[in-house]
Amino acid sequence: MSLSAPFIRRPVGTTLLAIGLMLIGIAAYARLPVASVPNVEFPAIFVQASRPGADPSVMAATVAAPLERALGAIAGVSELTSTSALGSTRIAVIFDLNRNIDDAARDVQAALNEASVDLPSDMPNLPTFRKINPAASPVLVLALTSDALPTSRIYDAADSVLVQRLSQVAGVGEVSVAGAEQPAVRVRLDPDRLAAMGLSLDDVRSAIDNANVLAPVGALSDDKRQMAIALDGELGQDPERYRDIVVRTSNGATVRLGDVADVAAGTRNERTGGWFNGKPAVLVNVTKQPDANVLKTVDGVKALLPNLSRWIPAAIDVTVLVDRTATIRASVEDMQKTLLLSIALVMLVVLAFLKRLAPTFAAGVTVPLALAGSFAGMWVFGFSIDNLSLMALAVAVGFVVDDAIVMIENAYRNLEKGMSPFEAALAGAREIAFTVLAISISLIAAFIPLLFLGGIAGRLFFEFSMTLVFAIVVSTVVSLTVTPMICGQLLRPEPAERRRGLVDRLADGYARSLRVAMKAPWLMALLMLGAVAWSVHLYIAMPKGFLPQDDTGIVNAFTEAAPDVSFAAMSELQKKAADIIAADPAVESVAPSVGGGRSVSNQGRIQIALKPSGERPGANAVIERLRKPLSEIPGLRVFLSLQQDIRAGGRQGRSQYQFTLWSHDLDLLQETAPRVVERLRRIPGLRDVATDREANGIDLRLDIDRDAASRLGVSIEAIDAALNTAFSQRQISVIYGRRNQYRVVIELAPDQADDSADVLKIHVPTSSGAQIPLSTVATMTRRVAPLTVNHQGQYPAITITYDVAPDASAGDAMEAVSRAVAEMRLPDGVNAEFAGDAAQFAASASSQPLTILAALVAIYLVLGVLYESYVHPLTILSTLPPAGLGALLALQFVGYDLTLIALVGIILLIGLVKKNGIMLVDFALTAERTMGLSPHDSIVEAARVRFRPILMTTFAALLGALPLAFGEGPGSELRRPLGITIVGGLIVSQALTLYTTPAIYLLLDRLRRRKRTAPSELQPAE
Repeated sequence: MSLSAPFIRRPVGTTLLAIGLMLIGIAAYARLPVASVPNVEFPAIFVQASRPGADPSVMAATVAAPLERALGAIAGVSELTSTSALGSTRIAVIFDLNRNIDDAARDVQAALNEASVDLPSDMPNLPTFRKINPAASPVLVLALTSDALPTSRIYDAADSVLVQRLSQVAGVGEVSVAGAEQPAVRVRLDPDRLAAMGLSLDDVRSAIDNANVLAPVGALSDDKRQMAIALDGELGQDPERYRDIVVRTSNGATVRLGDVADVAAGTRNERTGGWFNGKPAVLVNVTKQPDANVLKTVDGVKALLPNLSRWIPAAIDVTVLVDRTATIRASVEDMQKTLLLSIALVMLVVLAFLKRLAPTFAAGVTVPLALAGSFAGMWVFGFSIDNLSLMALAVAVGFVVDDAIVMIENAYRNLEKGMSPFEAALAGAREIAFTVLAISISLIAAFIPLLFLGGIAGRLFFEFSMTLVFAIVVSTVVSLTVTPMICGQLLRPEPAERRRGLVDRLADGYARSLRVAMKAPWLMALLMLGAVAWSVHLYIAMPKGFLPQDDTGIVNAFTEAAPDVSFAAMSELQKKAADIIAADPAVESVAPSVGGGRSVSNQGRIQIALKPSGERPGANAVIERLRKPLSEIPGLRVFLSLQQDIRAGGRQGRSQYQFTLWSHDLDLLQETAPRVVERLRRIPGLRDVATDREANGIDLRLDIDRDAASRLGVSIEAIDAALNTAFSQRQISVIYGRRNQYRVVIELAPDQADDSADVLKIHVPTSSGAQIPLSTVATMTRRVAPLTVNHQGQYPAITITYDVAPDASAGDAMEAVSRAVAEMRLPDGVNAEFAGDAAQFAASASSQPLTILAALVAIYLVLGVLYESYVHPLTILSTLPPAGLGALLALQFVGYDLTLIALVGIILLIGLVKKNGIMLVDFALTAERTMGLSPHDSIVEAARVRFRPILMTTFAALLGALPLAFGEGPGSELRRPLGITIVGGLIVSQALTLYTTPAIYLLLDRLRRRKRTAPSELQPAE
C-alpha cells in the first residue's frame, strides 16, 4: 500500500484535515509581525561617558582606555570601537551574532563596575550603557515646534513626559530626544569683578553648591505624635533666587552672586540645536523592539498623538517628520499584490495545459494549503511578514504546484489506459510518489547551505530559506494526500478519441528532434561543457554587490565644516544646506541638527523625508540631483546616503563602506592616513571619500611654570579647577523638579570667553588667599590637535568611508581599494582592513563559490542516496550549468550586480531546474526495468512522455517569478534581482536541457556499462 492510499480512500477525513490546516494558517498569519526585512538583531551595546570640558585626547586616555581594557576582556566580543570628542566618549561593543544580548549586558555592567576605580573622580555621572541594534533606525520621528515656547521648554516636555508615555506603547524599544537640551540655570561669571573682590572661581562654585541643598533633616516625635522637619534648602529653577546667594561676607560687606555674575535661564548644553522646516525644533526618535510588529507599533504611537495636549503645553505642535511604516506598508502591500499575481499566473498556466477545471482545482488547492502551512511554520519560528519572506512565498507559488502537476499528469495517463478515476489516482500516486519525494528532498537540500550561512547574510536568508522549506514540505504532503484524493473524486475518463492538442504535437516534434540530436550525444555534451565554461567566465567577470539599495523614502545627510568652526557658524552652514534640500520638489520635510552628545563640533546631521514614491523620481535620482547645489556651499561638505534597514558595524560613517587603519603608533597613523585618503580619492569608482581623522582642530596648550607656581603657592589642582569652572560648562548642582532633574551650570560670561587671550586673564588663588592672573604662572601656545580620538580594539584607529559611483560595483571598488593600498606599501606597524558593510560584503563575496558548491554537493548526496547510484545524480546535475548561464546573462543584460539576492536566485534555480532531470531519469529507469527498452529508447520515451509536465512546471515557475522580475512598486529594488535570475535561468535551462540531459544520460550509461564489461574482457580463457 502506498502512502497516498489511506487519504484517497478517506476523502472526507482528508478534506477536513486540509480545512484544519487552512484555519491554522489563517490564525498564524493574523499573529505574524510585519517588518521591512527579517529581524537581524545584532548583539550590540553602546557605552556612553561624559567629562565636561575634557579634550578628546584626555577623554581617550582617562575614560576610553580604562573602559576598553575592561570591556575587551569580555568573551564573545567581535568588535570594540570608541570615539572620544570634547567632553564625551562613546564605545561600541559588538558581540558575535550567537551571543545572548541579556547575558552580554550583564558582562558589560560587571566590566563597567570593574573599571570605575580607574575613572576620574570629577565625572558627573558613571558611564551608562544601552542595548542598541546598530542596524535599527527609527521607525517614527516626531518634530516638536512652538511659536511661543523656547526649545528648552519643548525639550523638557519631551524628555519628562513624552519619552515615558511613548515607551509604554507595545512594541516600542527606545525613545530618544535630540535637537535641544534640558533647561538649566546658567551662571555667567565676570572674572574682573571676582578678581577685584578677591574671590576665586571656586569660591563661587562652592557657594552655589552649598546654597542649593535638598537633603533629609529628620523628624521630631513624642508620646502622641510625630512631626517631620522640612528645610527650604533648594532654590529651584528661578534664576532670581540664585542672585541673592551670599558668596562672601567680610568686614560687614556682603558679596552676592548677582554682584559678580549674570544668572539666567538657559540649557544644560548651549552648543546643540535642531530645526524643522526652518523653525527651531526638538526631534523625538522612536525605535521598535526587535520582534515587534512595526505597523502596530507606529499605529499605537500615532493613536496617542491626539491626546498629547493633556500632557504637554498646548503651544507645542507635533508633526510627523519620518514615518517608516509608509514605505513598509506600501512595500508589503505591493509584495502581497505580487504574490496574488503570481498565484493567478500559475493557475492560468495549469488551466492552459490541463484545459479542465477539475485538475486545475486539484493543482490549485496546493497553493493556499502550502501558504497556510508556511504561515504556521513562520509563526512557530518567530518569523515576520516582510519583503524576504513574501518573496520566498511568491517564488514558492511557482514550484509548490510542481508536485501536484506531476501527480495529476500521471493520473491522467492512467485514465487514458482505461482505468477508473479512483484506480488511476491510486496507481498514479503509487508510481509517482518516489519522484515527488526525490524532487522535494533534493530541492530542500539546495537550501541547506543558505540555512547555515554566517553573518548578516545568514540571518537574513535563514528566514527566506526556512519559509521555502515550509512551503515545500507542506506542498509535498498535500501532493501525496489531498491532490490524489481530489483526482480520485473529480477526474473524469477521457474520451477514447481525444483530440490531440498543441502540447501533444509539440511533444511529438520534440521527440523527433531529440532522436536526431541523440545521434551525436557528444555534441550535446560539448554544448553543456561550453555552458559550464561560459558560466564560470561570467561569474568571475560579473560585478559583485552586497544588497540592493531599497528606496525607503528617507535620506540622511552628514555635514562637515572646518575643524575650527564655531557653533554659531556651523549652525548657519547647516541651515543653508537645509534650505537647499527643502527647495527640491521631491523633498517633503527637512530636519537639520548640530551638536549633542554624539556629535563633533564641526559636524551635523540632516534628516530628509521624501514625498511618496508616486510623486517623485527614485531616491537615488534625488540624491544625485542634490549633490551639485550642496557642493557649492563654501566651507561645508555634505554627504548624502539613502537610509537602509541593514547596516553592519558599530561606527556610523558618512558613507556606506568603511576602511579602517589602526596602529599602536598614533603619530605614524596620523602621518599615513592622509596619504591613503588622497590615493583613494583618485580611484574613479569611488565618491565621497572622507575620514573621521579630525586632526586640524585648534588646541590651546597651557605650560605651567611649576617653580613659579610653587613659589607663589598656586597648586595645579587650583588651576585645573579654575579652568574647568570657566570654560567647560561645568555642572555644579542638581535641581530636583517634580518630573525631572535639572542642573546649575557655571561658566565665564560669553564676552569674557571668546578669545584665546581670555584664558590667561582668569585669576587663580594662592596659598595666602590672594588672586593672581594665570599668566603669572603659565604660558600658552597654539597647536593643532584632533577633534576626535578613535580607537579600535584599544588601538588608535582612523576610519575612511566611501560610497560607490552609480556606474561602479561594490566588489570592483573593494578590489580597487585593496590594490591601491597594497601598491602604497604601508609602513610597518600600520594595519588596514575593511569594516562595517564592506567587511560583511567581503565575507559574503568570499563565501559565494563555497555556498554554490555546497548546494551542488548536498543535492548530489541526496540524489545519490535516493537513486542508489553515483552516476544518475550527475545526469540530473547536468541541468544546472545552463540555468546558471541564463541567470548571469539576464543580470548582465539588465546591468545588475551579482548581489546576495541574485545569489539566492541562483541557489533557487539549482533546486528548480534539476526537477526536469529527475523526471526524465526516473521515467527512463522505470522504462528500462519494466518495458525492457534500451537506454537510448528509454530516455527518448521519457523525454516525450514527461514533456508536458516539464513544460508545465517550468512555465509555472517562470510566470510565478515574472511579477518579481518586472515589479515597479515600493521595495521592488530588493526583489527584482531574484526574479530576473529565475526568469533568465529557466528560459536558457529549458532551451538547452531538453537536449543536453538525455545526451548526458546516454553517455554516462555507456561509460557505466563499459566499466562493467572491462574486467571480464581481461579474464584469461578457460
